[in-house]
Amino acid sequence: MDSSGARKTDLANLLTDIPAQLPDELVQTLVRAPAVQIVRVVSRGQCSPPGFWYDQDENEFVLLLTGTARLVFEDQSEPLEMIPGSCVNIPAHKRHRVEWTDPTQNTVWLGIFY
Repeated sequence: MDSSGARKTDLANLLTDIPAQLPDELVQTLVRAPAVQIVRVVSRGQCSPPGFWYDQDENEFVLLLTGTARLVFEDQSEPLEMIPGSCVNIPAHKRHRVEWTDPTQNTVWLGIFY
């Protein structure tokens, strides 16, 4: 509690506490409620396996915070080039994959499933 007697809120930073070695993509659930889940994903060169497509039951809003990445949608010929600040809303069952993430830096995503 602070001096006024109010409870302090925990403050988090989505760009910190990232392991130096990242052999696998890091996925952390930040908030989970009945109709929403918010996750932080950290990639460093990881991408979807060949032939794999995400086909999710929920909508997903994705915001790229740092790094660079390419998303591919099954029904589109050109990938989406994502840079910091890029965001996309992915409707449920829209098949997509992560084609590439930069292997030389952290690519930090915020995903909101709803």
